[in-house]
Amino acid sequence: MRTIVFLLEELSAKEMLINLFNKLNFSSEDFDIKFIVFEGKQDLDRNLESKIKNFLVPDTFFIILRDQDQSNCINLKDRLRKKVNNTGKSERVLIRIACHELETFYLGDLQAVENAYSIANLAKTKSYKAKFRNPDNLLNPARVLKSITKEQYQKVIGSRKISKYLNLENNKSKSFNALINGIKKIIST
Repeated sequence: MRTIVFLLEELSAKEMLINLFNKLNFSSEDFDIKFIVFEGKQDLDRNLESKIKNFLVPDTFFIILRDQDQSNCINLKDRLRKKVNNTGKSERVLIRIACHELETFYLGDLQAVENAYSIANLAKTKSYKAKFRNPDNLLNPARVLKSITKEQYQKVIGSRKISKYLNLENNKSKSFNALINGIKKIIST
């Protein structure tokens, strides 16, 4: 059995991924999915290398998911890659950055937000606006998501609710699509 270990900066990412795995075409008999949830990005950055290095289960793939926040995406990914290179397992590690926050993934599929919060016509009325055509450019997607849900959105519960409706094939967030494509590549090998 192969193992996929997700290294995540927060619990909301785990809640999203649990629902996404229910939608991906893979056999749970072939994969053991594990989540290592850190206490924020600094904790992830500080302990990432040792977690990968000390995880000794054979045939394991690692997927790092971290928010970009205010960092330069390329510099951030390079910094994480250097840590991964020190583990001796770099060929089995996928690094994905959520531009700028995990909430970008949800704003990339406004129909999922509409369904999760029962907000009539949200996708229809907001999708045409420029900021929702490329949600990866939003500097504070969590604030935008709270605003369009009339303050109903909360990180963990919201991730659980919205991710049930996310369309894996039709999301305007390029960083979401990169994550999904990376996971699909791993489970198909």
